Amino acid sequence: MEDKDWLILKTLYSKKNITRAAEQLYISQPALTYRVQQLEKEFGAKIVSRGKTGVEFTPQGECLVQYAEQMLHELRRTKERILSMNDQVVGTLRLGVSASFARYYLPPLLKSFVRQYSGVEINVKTGLSSDILSSVQKEEVHLGILRGNHSWSEQSLLLTSEPLCLIAKDRIDLHELPSLPKINYVINDLRLRQNIEKWWMERFSVPPLITMEVDSIETCVELVNSGMGYGIVPHMSLQNHKSLFVHNLQTKSGEPIIRETLLIYRNASLEFSVVKAFVDFMGNNLENVVG
Repeated sequence: MEDKDWLILKTLYSKKNITRAAEQLYISQPALTYRVQQLEKEFGAKIVSRGKTGVEFTPQGECLVQYAEQMLHELRRTKERILSMNDQVVGTLRLGVSASFARYYLPPLLKSFVRQYSGVEINVKTGLSSDILSSVQKEEVHLGILRGNHSWSEQSLLLTSEPLCLIAKDRIDLHELPSLPKINYVINDLRLRQNIEKWWMERFSVPPLITMEVDSIETCVELVNSGMGYGIVPHMSLQNHKSLFVHNLQTKSGEPIIRETLLIYRNASLEFSVVKAFVDFMGNNLENVVG
């Protein structure tokens, strides 16, 4: 069993389809099928079977996939460790980044980092903060940039702390909010959502008049900008909308309701020169980008 077989098994297990797996691996379907047959001969067991919905792995096959994933992980870490033994900062930096942070802040940060460390290749995965947290825990990425509150016991660096804002196309009387249409941006952060609900209940005895519900900050802001109602969004999303009416939310005691962005990573990751360089870079250069 060779290292290319590890990748074949992992990809086929992920795609559950011979054609799509072969396309991703840039090999022909017959070549992929042949390698799987050779592995079955080597281990004396049936690895996969073809069903109506695609490829299904046998228990023996799933055992081999688990082994393949472990070996690929160890091979990658060994390569990274060897590269880090040199004095130069070189290699691949794997980042998991919250989609909203990636949209507003990541491009200039990466451009500046690569300019400083030309020997580093950047691999970026964007998505929900909960998914990025999972990727860091599984060591699929070196570092994660998360929005909101998450349970994390290892290293972290506070990147931003921004207010949550009520926005509208024109100035509104906050006392009239219960009768005004609200464009509800669905926030996945449970604690932040509870803080918003508490803010509302401290001021009003009736629920908000929600007329639209969206899962995208950008969609919410654009609808507000079109005069379709008011919304509550993080301040980060207002960079290109300076003309909107903005009111920063505060608790009854006058404390701002904020949303934090954290850079998280495992303690052991600092042994890799590319990770240490990026952590130091973020600590020293973030203000130049986010202000």
